[in-house]
Amino acid sequence: MDRIATGPATAASPPPRGTPLPAGTDGLPVPGAGGLLDGMPRQRGTAPPASAPVEGRPAASAPVEPCSVVPAPVEGRPAAPAPVEPCSVVPAPVEGRPAAPAPVEACSVVPAPVEGRPAAPAPVEACPPAPAAAEACPPVPAPRWWRLLPTPVGTPFTFGYAAVLVVTSTVADLADPGLVHTLYENSSTDVAHLLRTPVLVLLASAVWIAGGIVSPYAPAFVLVLGALERRIGGARAACVFLAGHVVATLATEVPVGLAVLVGHLPQTSLHRLDYGISFGVAASVGALAGLLRPWSRGLLLLLAGGALLNDLIAFRDPMTNWGHLIALSLGVAGWPLVRRRQRTATAPLGRSTS
Repeated sequence: MDRIATGPATAASPPPRGTPLPAGTDGLPVPGAGGLLDGMPRQRGTAPPASAPVEGRPAASAPVEPCSVVPAPVEGRPAAPAPVEPCSVVPAPVEGRPAAPAPVEACSVVPAPVEGRPAAPAPVEACPPAPAAAEACPPVPAPRWWRLLPTPVGTPFTFGYAAVLVVTSTVADLADPGLVHTLYENSSTDVAHLLRTPVLVLLASAVWIAGGIVSPYAPAFVLVLGALERRIGGARAACVFLAGHVVATLATEVPVGLAVLVGHLPQTSLHRLDYGISFGVAASVGALAGLLRPWSRGLLLLLAGGALLNDLIAFRDPMTNWGHLIALSLGVAGWPLVRRRQRTATAPLGRSTS
């Protein structure tokens, strides 16, 4: 017997999977169906559906694609191209709404001035550091010729000796000629005086200048002896000067005495006038040349030697001219000594030189 249900009608069972829907039901909206799927998991890789615009609310902006990640370079493979930074996406204009403004690059914002406060300074762009300038070469000082003159502090021996020569030269120019001639005779280093008072006449003959201040040996004495004293000291410069003066004098007067003794020269040759500073200056020139640079040394020897040879060729006073060449050679022969003295004088304190 059939059972008859008297209650409310139940919903029909769902159709089996794969059964097509009836025609005209594809686009029918299902009320409340959208909210049913919010909590259900979605398939990986699918983007969430964009929500429909709700009236009265602003439209959602379009999503920005993430930056592509560049893998680290692998040895032996070409490097991947640098990623491109994403640009700000401007949403499409919606009808009835104003268009969104274009993105503006960030810049330094200068605050507006406030009344009663000083205005903020404008931002200054950082400049790259300028390359370090090359150190400027120190300027070469111009030569000062007055430094060549002797001074009582720098060159006391030359300064004092020059003062004595100025006095004797002034006396020779202003005194009575007879008195001057007597002074010359008593100071002469001839053979007769060398036999009686050798030390006195050797010193006295060196305080006169043959020819006076106008003689070329006067400026040569000041310049050469002063330069030599600055390099090796006053005591050593005095030894060089006196050595040239004494040795050259004896080298020229001893042969004269021997020639008179054997009868080759008359007796009057024993009393000839012989005085002046020329032998000492010639020896100082030869010694100073050894302390100069090669080109300066050659130039100095060429000028001094040429002038002395010219006097010898003229044959006006052969004994004196030979004495000048002997004194110059003596100064050149003393180069090892004066160079060693120069190294010792310029060596720093506490350090010995060999």
